[in-house]
Amino acid sequence: MYDKDLLEEIMKLQFYAVDLNLYLDNFPECEEAIEAYKQVSYKLKVLFKEFEEKCGPLTNFGSAFFENPKAWVNSPWPWECH
Repeated sequence: MYDKDLLEEIMKLQFYAVDLNLYLDNFPECEEAIEAYKQVSYKLKVLFKEFEEKCGPLTNFGSAFFENPKAWVNSPWPWECH
């Protein structure tokens, strides 16, 4: 997957995760939404890892910073990664 496409997929899944979270705030017992949230969260974790391996840290917090703090400064910004 081209890195721009990967970043776009991450953004779509993040939007979906927030939407599911809001839904679950109102309907916390909905098993279908709970399962969808688990799946989206897992996919996001995988895509974040893939993106960070290719392009460096995507956020300024989380495990990526602790694994390689210099990568945050020396890596291109996410939109600059090709």
